[in-house]
Amino acid sequence: VDPQPVAMLPHRLHNMTPDSVTDVTKAIQLALGPVFLLTGIAGMLNVMAGRLSRIIDRGRALTERMAAPTQPPALERELQLLETRRYFTSVAITACTVAALLVCLVIATLFLEAMLDAPLKWLVGSLFMASTLALVVGLAFFLREVHLATQTIRIPQPGRRT
Repeated sequence: VDPQPVAMLPHRLHNMTPDSVTDVTKAIQLALGPVFLLTGIAGMLNVMAGRLSRIIDRGRALTERMAAPTQPPALERELQLLETRRYFTSVAITACTVAALLVCLVIATLFLEAMLDAPLKWLVGSLFMASTLALVVGLAFFLREVHLATQTIRIPQPGRRT
């Protein structure tokens, strides 16, 4: 085995000391916060994917009813609203997925910082800020889709005028 490649490795990787073990332990502790954030984002993605599935199913059902040469304006309007809701939900899913990927990079960077003893706090901070912004964008589009859904669907109640 050629000793040259091993000699090129950073000192921390091939000579583990109690301090380096402590650094890795600190990295694990620091990574717990982003891991919980990742779990929350996964839950939101699950909810968004469920809504997207329902929107698509409703659109398919309406499209199958459109066998007549002329469609009622209400049907066309509902299909347009479903398309808008599908778009908002798709953008929300994309933004939240980007946020999750950025959180994964935050976790990986925290471990790289500990393992290589490299000053990567600026990168961790930048990635975390970018993930937070992507999450805000995703949640804003999700909120817009929910708002649009609640404004377009009216449930009649007996005894009340709408």
